[in-house]
Amino acid sequence: MAPKDKYAVILPTYNERRNLPIIIWLLNRTFTENDLDYEIIIVDDASPDGTLEVAQQLQKLYNPKHILLRPRAGKLGLGTAYVHGLKSASGNFVIIMDADFSHHPKFLPLMIATQKRTGCDIVTGTRYAGDGGVYGWDLKRKLVSRGANLVADTVLRPGVSDLTGSFRLYKKSVLEKVMAKTESKGYTFQMELMTRAVGMGYRIEECPISFVDRVYGESKLGGEEIVEYLKGVLSLWLKV
Repeated sequence: MAPKDKYAVILPTYNERRNLPIIIWLLNRTFTENDLDYEIIIVDDASPDGTLEVAQQLQKLYNPKHILLRPRAGKLGLGTAYVHGLKSASGNFVIIMDADFSHHPKFLPLMIATQKRTGCDIVTGTRYAGDGGVYGWDLKRKLVSRGANLVADTVLRPGVSDLTGSFRLYKKSVLEKVMAKTESKGYTFQMELMTRAVGMGYRIEECPISFVDRVYGESKLGGEEIVEYLKGVLSLWLKV
């Protein structure tokens, strides 16, 4: 009998004190109801709101074998948070997602089923294909997101409909190889991961998801991140 699959969720956090207990409850319920082995790796970047203290309480509640804490000394970038979390992942599959409810765990069984059915290397959630959608954003935010994907699609031609999305399921071995070649550290990290995966010949499937704006806290996307994104697209076009 083949060994049971295990799913490692990497959750980077910064000021997610109010969101973390609910997203952990939802993840635990989703994995338990679907009889899936799992671990959740929380990478907190010294959140001033006490996110780490909440995570420590959740670890006691849900069992340390399911909740792993890998805090860092400061805000060091989204990309490096995933690299840091991956070092502790014991699952043969890795899920990357946000901790603010914009990525609902209810889509995980469909993403997992898509991988099992197709045998693909990566399943990426998409807001812009099939039944996917975005809720809670104003027109400006929607235009920025659509524009970012249009720019990337035109310049890089990655073959996926939602290059800027960050809700994905990877074979761990594939993610390790792609991460080893990825240079971005911030918000362009997700885009580079996917672009390099395509260039390396990995098979990617898409799964429509509903993206909902965060319930608590503020978006960390600002003008500096948009400039970084545009620079990242140009850099990838020159390198990949």
